[in-house]
Amino acid sequence: EQSRGVVIGPQGVVDTRISSVWRFQDSTGGWRVSLAPDFLALETNKYTSRDDFLERFERVLVALRECIDPQVIDRLGVRYIDRVSGEENMRDLPVLIRPEVAGVMATPLAPHTLQALSENMFSLPGGAGQLIARWGLVPAHSTVDPAAIDPVDESSWLLDADAFLADTRPLDIDDVMAQARNLAINVYGFFRWVVTDEFLKRYGGTR
Repeated sequence: EQSRGVVIGPQGVVDTRISSVWRFQDSTGGWRVSLAPDFLALETNKYTSRDDFLERFERVLVALRECIDPQVIDRLGVRYIDRVSGEENMRDLPVLIRPEVAGVMATPLAPHTLQALSENMFSLPGGAGQLIARWGLVPAHSTVDPAAIDPVDESSWLLDADAFLADTRPLDIDDVMAQARNLAINVYGFFRWVVTDEFLKRYGGTR
């Protein structure tokens, strides 16, 4: 597919650019690799474990090195998106997520709330990068990111956590994999801070 971008250059000159994005998807539709001139992404809606995801990501990186051989990386990110939906689960939000995050959804105003979204940015320990976390109530048939989050037919509560490193450095697969694992661990740590033991119990988590 092709995407079109508009860049405002010197003296206000408008430069319209068209770039191609190649999408590779498995037969189940659960895994997708996107490749463009300036990015590579691995996405799934069938996540099972960190190890499984990172093993697949490493295979994609190796293929990229063998076929294209880019020399540098500008940004590495690991993003997890979790959604709570269903009348019972939405009603129980105050016992599924901690009060600091539940916000208005843990008050008597919750039944009257149509939308409630928050965004925060954090620095990760040891200079490991940054984390942008967005959460809140999203109305039915709406989304906060059309490229990554499909709208659904009912209101839902989203947690969107994106941990990333943004600095230009040589593309070394071993280093990238170590950094990706560390970013994933930090995202999970934030997720565990957000949710309660009741959340894990209800959705089949173990720790």
